[in-house]
Amino acid sequence: MTEHIRLRDAGKTIAGRTIWQGLDLTVHAGEVLALVGPSGSGKTTLLNCLGALSPFDHGELFVGGRRLSHTSASARRRFRRDHLGYLFQNYALVEADTAAQNVEAPLKVLPRSRRPGRREVEEALARVGLEGRGGDRVFQLSGGEQQRVAVARLLVKKPDLILADEPTGALDEANGRMVLGFIREMARQGAAAVVATHNPGIARACDRVLDLGEAQGGRV
Repeated sequence: MTEHIRLRDAGKTIAGRTIWQGLDLTVHAGEVLALVGPSGSGKTTLLNCLGALSPFDHGELFVGGRRLSHTSASARRRFRRDHLGYLFQNYALVEADTAAQNVEAPLKVLPRSRRPGRREVEEALARVGLEGRGGDRVFQLSGGEQQRVAVARLLVKKPDLILADEPTGALDEANGRMVLGFIREMARQGAAAVVATHNPGIARACDRVLDLGEAQGGRV
């Protein structure tokens, strides 16, 4: 398999507390890695660092052959725009906008050739079980339906790196399986995925598990 994420000797300290240090990590294209560990072990922090949303204090990060550590802010923004799909625990939707607007609007920053059309948005909503619901306001949707909108946004963007922060934490079992199923589908198409979770069932369903509570100075 092709190496997609390569992290070497990474460390992170927040408010004087070392979250982890000497961390090595490799994730291949087509692979789904679960991040587990107790609260405070740095799962969300690691996701944010892998997505170039927050810097490592030291270490080297390469994603898809691109060096992201020690690069400019504009280069990191372009990486997030063109390659990253982030599935947030709180869904990161605009409640007053429609489901279709929430799928389409954030992707308008993409190059024109990659911007989704109305039909593509409708097809993605239909795939996640929201056919004909594109005009519904987000505040009218249940938590599970809102997460489905967030998944539809990923399906339309087609990122090659997927980071998911407790994506099933507020969902019932059926919706949780749905979310992981679509993450796996995108991995089969070549993406690499890293999923932070407290759910043992979700962790077992991933290809590998990294326990950040035990990974100090480790290699994964």
